Amino acid sequence: MRFFIAVVLAIAAVLAGAFAWVHTPMAQQAEVVDLQVAAGASSREVAKRVQDAGVDVSADLLYAWFRLSGKSRQIKAGSYEINQGTTPRDLLVKLVQGDQVLRTVTIVEGWTFPQARRALAKAEFLKAQTQGLSDSDVMAALGRAGQAPEGRFFPDTYTYAKGSSDLDVLKSALQAMDKQLEAAWSLRQPGQYLQTPEQALVLASIIEKETGRTADQALISAVFHNRLKIGMRLQTDPTVIYGLGEQFDGNLRRADLQADTPFNTYTRSGLPPTPISLAGKSALLAAVQPEASKALYFVARGDGSSQFSVTLDEHNQAVNKYQRGR
Repeated sequence: MRFFIAVVLAIAAVLAGAFAWVHTPMAQQAEVVDLQVAAGASSREVAKRVQDAGVDVSADLLYAWFRLSGKSRQIKAGSYEINQGTTPRDLLVKLVQGDQVLRTVTIVEGWTFPQARRALAKAEFLKAQTQGLSDSDVMAALGRAGQAPEGRFFPDTYTYAKGSSDLDVLKSALQAMDKQLEAAWSLRQPGQYLQTPEQALVLASIIEKETGRTADQALISAVFHNRLKIGMRLQTDPTVIYGLGEQFDGNLRRADLQADTPFNTYTRSGLPPTPISLAGKSALLAAVQPEASKALYFVARGDGSSQFSVTLDEHNQAVNKYQRGR
């Protein structure tokens, strides 16, 4: 009987000790310890990885805890942060829930591809996998060798785990634009000038640069559709500015409008060869769903909106009123 009681007490002591251990904060070498759990890693490997990362804990005990919990197979791969005060129980909950360290980076509508690349280069904890690569090299790495990068990435806020690379974010943005363009193209109005999704993407990029006012985008699209149908040049400043590249100093001159480049829609008819910016969803839809209008001209009113005109005389009057203050 005494032996039985002794065994029971011993088991109780072990259980009490185990309970206390899993609820006791683990010491660690830094305020925050980074932990990477690789896909397919065993619970034993994860326990060893925790110890190696700088947490003062027995890998064997931690592994035993993972196994005894019955949740060792539910541990998810990813990037984690272990904060001061974390207990073995807290850690397991984090790993099973996949409570990873997440960051966000925003690619803004109207940006060019170089601007997007600069934003990614500054993003926190994002590996610079494309550093030193040319734009064409980046596209090749994304499986789109030979395709121009401009306009191919959907502007949005992207969430990524610590340890992800800029190439991972670009891949997500590339796939997102593919889906958005496909969806917009499926909603196109019949009888349009546009014959391919690529043309729609180019036009959307111009619309995006012409106005940030969503309410005006379909009307601006109508102006460009009307011009394209009658063979009139688009004569849109953003394409000229894009063609000037780094030569543009913020002041568009008459000489710039006359300097021929593949993107100068004052000197060349039709659409430019590639998009000139990253178009958002509303610009994509506006490109394929222009407003029913006969307008051939528009001018900025100075308040973010535009004045639309059917005839050149009406347009000149609008220019005098809104641009010259006459």
